[in-house]
Amino acid sequence: MTEVIRMQDVTKVYATGSLSVAALRGVSLSIDEGEYVSIMGPSGSGKSTLMNILGCLDVPTGGHYWLSGEDVSDMDESELAEVRNRHIGFVFQSFNLLASKSALRNVEVPLLYAGMRRRERRRLTIEALEKVGLGDRVEHRPGELSGGQQQRVAVARALVGDPSIILADEPTGALDSSSAADVMGLLDELHEAGRTLIVITHDSDVAAAASRCIRVRDGLLLTEAEVAR
Repeated sequence: MTEVIRMQDVTKVYATGSLSVAALRGVSLSIDEGEYVSIMGPSGSGKSTLMNILGCLDVPTGGHYWLSGEDVSDMDESELAEVRNRHIGFVFQSFNLLASKSALRNVEVPLLYAGMRRRERRRLTIEALEKVGLGDRVEHRPGELSGGQQQRVAVARALVGDPSIILADEPTGALDSSSAADVMGLLDELHEAGRTLIVITHDSDVAAAASRCIRVRDGLLLTEAEVAR
């Protein structure tokens, strides 16, 4: 298998005045292309910090992070943004949709950043919405859609740039059980289509859908023996 993510001794320290808090304390991990991985941990465990670094939303204080063979550890914000746009699609618990814009306008945002022409943007955006079962809702705004439909719009936005990695942060956290099952089924389809899927969750049922679960506690990854205790 081809390794798409590798972290080596990654640390993250947040400093506020004279206080320093170590959110990550030497994390090393690897994720292969096409793998389906869940990341679990209690509040304050460091899993959100880990997600931010995996998604190139932040950089480590120490250690190294290679994404598709490229060391992104010391990149500035503009470089990180370019890497995110090339490699990663995001799905968030709160959907992060623009309330005043249609589903089509929300989904096309990554293509706008990529500088794609309007006609091609529209074609790819409609295709992405059709893939998630919302081909008849392209002109609907978020307020006109159910929670499950809004999350499907968010998944379409994550897909539209054809990223190799989908990073989902609590993707079912704001949904009822029926909508959550629909979204999990959609994520399963993305994985079966060959995408690398990383899901951050506190829900053991959501985590169990993955082929591997990484558990975080106190800024460290737990060993299998520690998890079993």
